[in-house]
Amino acid sequence: MRKNKSLTGSVDWILLFVVLILMAMGIATVYSTAYIPEHESIFDLSQVYGKQTMWAGVSLFLGILVFLIDSDIYRKFALPIFVISIGLLAIVLFMPAKNGAHSWLGIGSLGIQPGEFAKIATAILLARFIGDLNQKQQTIKTVLMANGIILIPMVMILLQPDAGTFVVFTAFLFVLYREGLSYDPIILKVVNLLPGIKFRQTWVGSHFIPILFVVVFLSITTLLFSNETIELSMFPGTKFPGYYGVLFFIFLLSVLVYVALRLALSKREAKRAAIIAVMGFVLAAGITKTVDYGFQKLAGHQKQRIELFLGLTDNEQAKDGVDYNRNRAIASVGSGGLFGKGYKNSTLANVRSAHVPESETDFIFCPFAEEWGFVGSFVLVVLYIFMMLRIVIIAERQRSTFNRVYAYSVAMILFYHFAINIGMSIEFAPVIGIPLPFFSYGGSSMMSFSMMMFILLKLDSQRKDVLN
Repeated sequence: MRKNKSLTGSVDWILLFVVLILMAMGIATVYSTAYIPEHESIFDLSQVYGKQTMWAGVSLFLGILVFLIDSDIYRKFALPIFVISIGLLAIVLFMPAKNGAHSWLGIGSLGIQPGEFAKIATAILLARFIGDLNQKQQTIKTVLMANGIILIPMVMILLQPDAGTFVVFTAFLFVLYREGLSYDPIILKVVNLLPGIKFRQTWVGSHFIPILFVVVFLSITTLLFSNETIELSMFPGTKFPGYYGVLFFIFLLSVLVYVALRLALSKREAKRAAIIAVMGFVLAAGITKTVDYGFQKLAGHQKQRIELFLGLTDNEQAKDGVDYNRNRAIASVGSGGLFGKGYKNSTLANVRSAHVPESETDFIFCPFAEEWGFVGSFVLVVLYIFMMLRIVIIAERQRSTFNRVYAYSVAMILFYHFAINIGMSIEFAPVIGIPLPFFSYGGSSMMSFSMMMFILLKLDSQRKDVLN
């Protein structure tokens, strides 16, 4: 309910200013990276920097349009927007593959990536759903529906397949955690179906982060041993595939945990401990099996990149092979030194030398770091961190749950893109190919991030008009 509806309200000019700075720095970096003396004009549409300038203009125009729309519209039409987004993700599966994935919708060189815009649609619908919930009465249905909103586009994107966008969608899980939507109701329902066992609450919701680290640990362990064979001394001559070896050790760990709890607790409490140990083993087995199956289904180059990141492949033998992009990226970043080589003076990370692949898109951080060095890179990182912290501040000052959930969704999406993109360039993350927000060349990413940000600015500008 609103007591007043204004067109512009109170705009957060600080956030808008940071976004415009990053956008300008991105255009300048793309121009430097792909510069050709015969095409000096930054508005030359035959060159990527001309197209990037055009996309920036289009993005700002679209941003202004979505800003002019009253914020109630996004709430009222959240479901139709989401349905249209899913429809586009379905259509794109029948389009010709580009770079091994059915991610583009369009003709020839003109097209968009529906996956980029699906992030906005998912954020809006998730905000609408959580905003309408009574958090004190969350049920299995509400938890499943909230996760379903996230999983539907994730499945569609996995079918393309687009590993980078798929990973970014896991950012929404942190938003659910922030809003208290844990898996406790589901776990309580399953456990309390067992005779003689009654739990009133679980600690899953309040221990989300530790559990997440356990899941990551199990996933990495599975990947490390998925292609190995394990021979146990108690079964001489018998070799277990790596996945089953991992399961065996998880089983032994579960037994040891139960024995320790049995010695320390009463008989009744030990019974509950046994249930927890069994459920823990079943969940761990499910996680490892899912990770193993998904890993085996990945494309060859994707598997190789993950193996390289985990140290399963000799990096020395891959310098000019599947890992050439990371090796060349880190070389260009390091060559920038403390203060860099100067604007338009990059020698490794530019389109002309082709030393670093995709230097204007996925590896846009490389030419920037080479030209401006550690000092310039530090300034860029500070700008991104400041922008994300500003969004968190905006989220916490909202009166509306819808606004807060949407703001946190934007913050987490930006964080994933920022951390993974720069991490790829300095060997802190596997190469999965996602753009640096407002920086990398690309129309879809520029438009989607701009629309996402201007919707946030609109919601925040009218926050004082919201009564409940």
